[in-house]
Order: sequence, then C-alpha cells, then structure tokens
Amino acid sequence: MSLEILGMVGTKEASETRGSYFDGPAVDTAYLTRFAQAHDTAGFDRVLIGYSAVSPDGFAVAGHVLATTPRLGVLIAHRPGFVQPTLVARKLATLDHLSGGGRIAIHHISGGNDADQRRDGDFADHDTRYARTAEFMDVLRRTLTSDTPFDHEGRFYRFEGAYSTVKPVRPGGIPLFFGGQSDAAVQVGAQHADTYMLFGEPLEQTAERIATLRAEAAKHGRTLRFSLSTRPIIADTEDAAWARAETILAETRRRVEAAGAGGVAGAALGIRSFGTTESESSARMQRAARQQVHDERLWFGVTALTGPGGNSSGHVGTPQQVADALLRYHEIGVDTFLIRGFDPYEDVVEWGKELIPALRAGADRVREPQLA
Repeated sequence: MSLEILGMVGTKEASETRGSYFDGPAVDTAYLTRFAQAHDTAGFDRVLIGYSAVSPDGFAVAGHVLATTPRLGVLIAHRPGFVQPTLVARKLATLDHLSGGGRIAIHHISGGNDADQRRDGDFADHDTRYARTAEFMDVLRRTLTSDTPFDHEGRFYRFEGAYSTVKPVRPGGIPLFFGGQSDAAVQVGAQHADTYMLFGEPLEQTAERIATLRAEAAKHGRTLRFSLSTRPIIADTEDAAWARAETILAETRRRVEAAGAGGVAGAALGIRSFGTTESESSARMQRAARQQVHDERLWFGVTALTGPGGNSSGHVGTPQQVADALLRYHEIGVDTFLIRGFDPYEDVVEWGKELIPALRAGADRVREPQLA
C-alpha cells in the first residue's frame, strides 16, 4: 500500500488557538461539511473522527462526511466496552456498503483518562481496559470475516451463533487502527492491529518504538503498518514558519492563562482532556518536550505548555522542508501520517497546495527501484 495521509475533522471549529468545544452548538453542520470537503479536495485519504465522553457520536458524523464527499474515507475512533463488537462490526460493514466500499476504518482507544471513561460509566482499570480491547478486536475481526456462525466465550464477551450477513465490500475488510505505548498496549496492538498509531516523537525514539512493535508482532506471525501524528506549521520561508509557531504558542498561552489551567477550562479552549490524561503516550510526549526542538524542526512548544492530552508536537518549515522531515519517518517504517492544524480549516487548504503533493512525490521516489 502506498503512503496514506489522514486528517481530522470536528463538528465545530476548535483548537488550542481558536474556538471552543463548549460554547455554541455542538454540531455546526455547515462547518463540518466544508471541513470534510476541504480534506477531500486537498488530497487526504481519510479523516479521523475523534471520541470523548462528551462529544457528538462518531458514527453519525462519519455518515455525514461520507455522504458529502465523493471519495474521502473515515477513521472512526471509539472506546471498546460500550457497544458489543458484533454490533460494531455490522455498523462498520453497513457503512462500507452505503459509501461504496473501502472508505471505512476504525480506531480503538482503550482510554488514558479515567475521568472521561467514568463519564460513560466505565470504571475498569488501565490493564483491564487493554485486555478488553484485545478481546473486542478479536471478536470484531471474526464477525467481519467469518462465513459461518461462531461461538465465543471470553473474559468480557460471550456469544452464541455470532454472525453478520453484511461483510466488507472489498478484500481486506475494515482496517483496524490502534494506539497506546504502555506494555499492555504493545501486547494488544502487536496481536490485533493493522495500523499502530504513534504520536510525533523524535526520529530516534520513533525508530525504537517501531523496532519494539515489529519484534512483538513477529512473535505472532504478523506485520504492522505505522502511523505518525504531527501538527505541521508551514509558511513560504523557514523564518516565517518559526514566527508563526511563536504566534501559535503566544495565543495558546494567553487562552490558557485567561481560562485557568486544567480540566473543563482547558477543554473549553479546544484542548481535549487538557492536563488530565494518564496515558503512557502522553507521558512520553511530555518527556520529549523538555527540549523544545528535536531533529531540526520537530517543535514541542505547545506540548510543554498544555501538558498531557494528545498529539501537539509539529514539524515547522516550508512545505518542502516539512515534507522532507516527514519522509525521514517514512524511511524508517512510517507509512501513514495523521496531520491536523492549529488553524484547522485553513491549514488543510494550504497543505493541499504543496505539502501533500510533496509528500506523495517523495514517497514515490523512495519506492522507485535504484539502478546500479
């Protein structure tokens, strides 16, 4: 499979520097439509639809995105434990048929924020959540692929005669994405994921994670794809890009100080789960953020300011410089990039002009056979 480029859509404008998740209507249909269509026009392959215990339903949002774009795929985030895997399988396969086939993928988030888990009634501890995710992914895949009814009895789920008459349209089915960096997460992802999602860490640390995950997957006779999340900041010149990064940092700092650090105040700024996540992935990001710039242009300014809470590092430079930086990850095994902006809609439009074409051209050169 060639290089895959993912974006992320929301039902209203919100980021660290603009908008809010709590002011005004939760769903701005016109904005969602415009945002999704911008990704389609810019050449993205899919868009991630995020999940939290207070957000609009991701499956409904996905249906709208699919209906208002001709080719854009979706990656629906969800938390195993709230809906039965057999039902999720039928929901995914049904959407796959209704959207023409090949446009649906699902991302499994076991949960790194106890408070948000409990809003939906989940009081399981960290390792229990990951064990549940493993069983969920196993049953989900069996439901999507089994030609005959099957029984299952595990720690979390029990089924008799489980079966779905609706299967994915194309061979390969529904890609299963997964994220997490704890030991428990590595075990689950290595056994069950198709694509393992990583935050935007420096090259050396990313290469180490990929090696660890590949070795673990090989124990189960499997191979993995890898996705890297980053927040590119581009401009016509390198100096202008770094100046823009400083402007983003200053505005984020102003909003954090005005609202008060942490909890709902941070979330109101568009920073999901601000300062509260307990995930190992976010802890690794905070350790990396002790140094503001890595690998010449990987910037952790916002990461250090906002604290644990998701992917907030970004590559800074001209479109070609950022593309070249990301292609270094491609060379060590990353084949999917999730890019989202601090100026969400405007960044998508700009990336479609130069950054995405440069990424695809560079990836094609990497795949070309080298002549002696």
